[in-house]
Amino acid sequence: MKKLVAVSCLAVASGLSWVGASQAVEFATVGARAAGMGGAGVAVTSDAYATYWNPAGLAMTKTVDVRIGVAAQGIDRLGVKDTLDEIDKIDLNDASVGNQARLQSLIDKVNRPGASVSAIGAGGLYIKGYFGDHAFGVSVADVATAGMFAPTRLTVANSGTALSVNGQLALQGLEARQATFSYAYAFLDRTFSIGVTGKLIQGAAYNGTATVTNGDVDITDSLGKAKLSTAFGIDVGAIYRPSSWLRMGIVAKDINAPSFDTKTAGQQFKLEPQVRGGIAVNPWETLTLTADMDIISNRTLTPGIKSQVLSVGAEQTIFSEMFSLRAGAFKNTADANSYITPTAGFGLRLWALRVDVGGGYDFRERGALASGTVAMTF
Repeated sequence: MKKLVAVSCLAVASGLSWVGASQAVEFATVGARAAGMGGAGVAVTSDAYATYWNPAGLAMTKTVDVRIGVAAQGIDRLGVKDTLDEIDKIDLNDASVGNQARLQSLIDKVNRPGASVSAIGAGGLYIKGYFGDHAFGVSVADVATAGMFAPTRLTVANSGTALSVNGQLALQGLEARQATFSYAYAFLDRTFSIGVTGKLIQGAAYNGTATVTNGDVDITDSLGKAKLSTAFGIDVGAIYRPSSWLRMGIVAKDINAPSFDTKTAGQQFKLEPQVRGGIAVNPWETLTLTADMDIISNRTLTPGIKSQVLSVGAEQTIFSEMFSLRAGAFKNTADANSYITPTAGFGLRLWALRVDVGGGYDFRERGALASGTVAMTF
């Protein structure tokens, strides 16, 4: 058994070292519990959402779990949305010098390095089961990311009778529509577990442009029709629990870097490998403290913007888990314009039924996160 554990550790470590120099799209926050705890889930998730967070977590508890949930996150960097709203108020038929200067000053804000809007969304059905120390999970889900930015500098033109904006905003998006199967095995009375997830992914890639002549940008229409292609992805993970109050986890997602075609000839969107570590501590049975960190920075669909998120959170259960109160915060440490986003959430359990909500809000850059989950746990 010790030899088998050692070989398993070596296999996971080899996979992680292989992806160590790679980058990826942003790590999505899946599930209301994680959303309430600052987006931390690698070490603490042992329900059906472990198929996303860390497949090794499936084997850490002997439960049958069925979950349906949605999550959405928007990030407005450097106040792009407010600036577009201000542009919408400009009278373009006023060609005066003062009005042109005002429009130019707003356009200059959109032109700033890092000025962008990005979005992350997830939703699906997740199921977990077990047989002894073996555990499995299946899911049908959609994880989507998108970004909007100015690929070249926007300028203001004056015809003498009206103003106009030269240039457009670029929009890029990728939906990873996936059917997954996960397997996990726990060793030594669940002191250590390893897991793997195989994913059949239909990628829906979007490329579009949006005019800023009118600040009310319709992102849905501007994205256009998706280019569809299919690929296979692999996630691996491990969890080590040296004591009842301490748990450490690590996951490497998309280690084979699946890629998807776009409508632009020669261009592809790639789910490059992600590596995230986590730790969870239980000072006492009803309190959980947890933290996650992206070990490598992840590339986003917005050029020049990387994501390397630090997440911290806490959960206090009351009345035998009838109520759960959660709080946390997260920050993108790879983005100098990112601020700390506080989060909160709560859960309600009535026999096998569980309902959870969670979210967060960045009061400076107007970034928001929201998630809801309904589950049955036996």
